[in-house]
Amino acid sequence: MQAVKDKLAQNFTGKAQELGSSQFSLEEVPDLTGKVAVVTGGSEGIGFGCTHTLLSKNISKLFVTSVRQQVGEDALQAIEEELGADARNKVVYLQVDQSDWVAAAKVAGEIASQTDRIDILINNAARGIMTRQLDVNGVDLHMSTNHIGHDVITSHLLPVLKKTADAGHTVRIVNLSSNLHESAPSETTFESLEELNKDYGPNAQYSRSKLANLLHAKYLNKHLHSEHSNILINATHPGIVDTAQTNVHIHEAYPLLGYGMSAAMKPFKKSQFEGCVSTMFAATAVTHSGLYICPPCIVEKGSDKANNLQLAENLMKLTRDLVEKKTRSQSSEKGCPFKDA
Repeated sequence: MQAVKDKLAQNFTGKAQELGSSQFSLEEVPDLTGKVAVVTGGSEGIGFGCTHTLLSKNISKLFVTSVRQQVGEDALQAIEEELGADARNKVVYLQVDQSDWVAAAKVAGEIASQTDRIDILINNAARGIMTRQLDVNGVDLHMSTNHIGHDVITSHLLPVLKKTADAGHTVRIVNLSSNLHESAPSETTFESLEELNKDYGPNAQYSRSKLANLLHAKYLNKHLHSEHSNILINATHPGIVDTAQTNVHIHEAYPLLGYGMSAAMKPFKKSQFEGCVSTMFAATAVTHSGLYICPPCIVEKGSDKANNLQLAENLMKLTRDLVEKKTRSQSSEKGCPFKDA
């Protein structure tokens, strides 16, 4: 029975959230004075929930990325109106489409050049449940945006993250996954570009990318946390959240059936602040690494594939090979890091 209650707490708003076996609220996020954070996709939805919470808890500097300039500017205005000019002045906004891996690396470099410490990295930006498309490199856009772009950014920030950890501070990296990772295609092996580019349909394309987010965290836990114990890497599930992904983007894939998610489910969906609770727990309070954390702070096992470390190795080898092949003149020839330990 408690397992059922936990599932309700993890996914829905209202009284359901009180049913969880473990509890955590945004009020419990500790004071973050002196700390520096990075939030990808931090100008809307769950990302904005994280951005707003970090600023309300006195983060000293916050780097926020967004794919759309206007959305970023609107977020900055909202922050100033709600939290004041001082909070607004702590934010460094950078526009980037992280499916462009060269641009993602450049933005990460800009961040690294502006700070000597990073305590929190939240890999949140994502393409939702939409039809299959290819990025500028001819790679599935879900995988490119949701996973590969984040690995490029994380890799380029690792020197600063390691420096922060080696100075005695706890560093937390959080990848936003989803319980939909359980619906990734059964034949997933992450062994070729041909496999990545196969059209499995909107739900499966998204689900596979969320599996990749979870496996990326497991991989970094194995290769990075083992060498730098102060760096904690975890993945989270936010629940069903009232965002553009569930209200607008869903209709690109399902023009009519999408109303089941955007309209019929609306009374049950979490707000962006409720949706960021598990991520804020992982980003500010968790003391262990290699976990899959569901709302509010419930540790779940995840699917068998999510715990398959060989699959994680396959994923990361393919990821790095693709970045090397597609962007060689802008990556390896210019010292693209990809050194986890």
